[in-house]
Amino acid sequence: MKERKRRRLKKFKFHPVTSLILLLFFVVILSGVLSLFNLQASYRVVDPTSQEIRTVAVEIVSLLNYDGFKYLISSASSNFASFSGLTTLLIGLIGLSIAHASGLIDAFIQRITLNVSNKVITFFLILIAVASNLVNDIGYGVLIPFGALIFLANKRSPLLGITAAFSGVAFGYGANFFVGATEISLIPFTSASAKLIESEMHIALMSNIFIMIASTIIIAIVGTIVTESIIIKRIGRYRVDDDISSDTREEKILSDLDDSLRIERKLAEKRGLRYAAITGILIVLSFIYMIIPNLPLSGILLDMNQKAYIHQLFGSHSYFHDGFTYMVSLLFVFSGVAYAIGAKTVKNDKELLEKAAQYLRNVGYVVLIVFFFVQVIAAFRASNIGLLISCYGAELIQTLGFKSVPLIILTMVTIGISGLFYPSMVNKWTIFSPVVIPLMMQSNISPQFAQFIFRAADSMSKGITPLMGYFVIYLAYLNIYNTNKEPITIKKALHFIYPYALIIALTWIFIILGWYLVGLPIGPNVYPTM
Repeated sequence: MKERKRRRLKKFKFHPVTSLILLLFFVVILSGVLSLFNLQASYRVVDPTSQEIRTVAVEIVSLLNYDGFKYLISSASSNFASFSGLTTLLIGLIGLSIAHASGLIDAFIQRITLNVSNKVITFFLILIAVASNLVNDIGYGVLIPFGALIFLANKRSPLLGITAAFSGVAFGYGANFFVGATEISLIPFTSASAKLIESEMHIALMSNIFIMIASTIIIAIVGTIVTESIIIKRIGRYRVDDDISSDTREEKILSDLDDSLRIERKLAEKRGLRYAAITGILIVLSFIYMIIPNLPLSGILLDMNQKAYIHQLFGSHSYFHDGFTYMVSLLFVFSGVAYAIGAKTVKNDKELLEKAAQYLRNVGYVVLIVFFFVQVIAAFRASNIGLLISCYGAELIQTLGFKSVPLIILTMVTIGISGLFYPSMVNKWTIFSPVVIPLMMQSNISPQFAQFIFRAADSMSKGITPLMGYFVIYLAYLNIYNTNKEPITIKKALHFIYPYALIIALTWIFIILGWYLVGLPIGPNVYPTM
């Protein structure tokens, strides 16, 4: 009898929404308990403009009291409304739904994946996911659903595509082929901290470009190996649901047509793809023209208050940076409409929009999970638990006073662990940079390399913490494409991710130590050592 109860309890699984509600209660109780111990810490902040150093005190804020409950209730709406991840996702999905409803997505995927192996498809999905962090977090909002579609079109589990895309964006966040918004956010703090040791130190935007490019390719290769050798076994076979995939129905329709109609259908598809390509090229060229300064009616997407072009393009107030997701969505919309006109896949705009709405039918599920997820993140942030852990990590690095390789390893592990509880990259760097940069410079490690060490360490744990805002998008899409009766829980979602986290973390450490020991340049005239 006891054994039967134990088995029944083991099989019982909470729905993700229920788990989030319980997690919210846990955070509230934990904040109340920890506040009883009067846990405190402090960290130094170096002002990038004035070079002034100020000390910020941190203590646990209890939510298990009158003020805490008042905050949780009064801020619920604003927490939900301010979650940019949901906005990014919805804007991206609007364009993706039109392109999918028109038939463009399926036709495009079938064309580009024709005679291409599954491993190559996986590699390019992860490679694009790694490089997607160039402009805000569009990879989470667009590539996760696109990864599902591209794997489904190739008769593979969309859960595998979702997991591969999410892992590429999250664990490859420190790499890219180009410099972008991340460098603009981090360099001011790197430079300010470096000037504590050397007042004339200058950190160039391109100082990490060589190691970034190499890391992008390496992480994509490793991610592909993990996906095709480990994750595919964890996810298992996928039972195709007719409500989710239209490929099976499409093939059946084509098989029932005679040869002449089949040929006509293929010609219509080619015509639609040609229309979509022409439209897409024109739109992309128009966007490119909008980011070229000093031409008639050009530069409207740039922040002209900035002097440097890179800041005009990727700065915090750049119209290009803020509107990039919408621009991608418009590209999908117009290309999808052009394909529908050329291929004659829909009769009119009403049919197109009804099909698009059908694709968006599960958005409500995403919104439901996001609402409770955001409340957990907001409560944890308000409690200062994650901030305190990061402060303790910075103090540990300073206290131990390691040099050379031990300092690098300690820094990466400490920042990686801190990232589990305090995922914000820029906020974390404001805490660690005044500690890590001087210590590494005193150990003959360049501040440019120290900044990349931080980026790598931050990427190591980015995908395995439910406190990272975009984890909820990954979790929601797993459940949207889940064909099993039982929901995919947070624990199971993490189960899919753990191999990436472990193997890519070791890969990041290997890249950093290998580059440091060999002494290869990390950028133009910039080396790991000073």
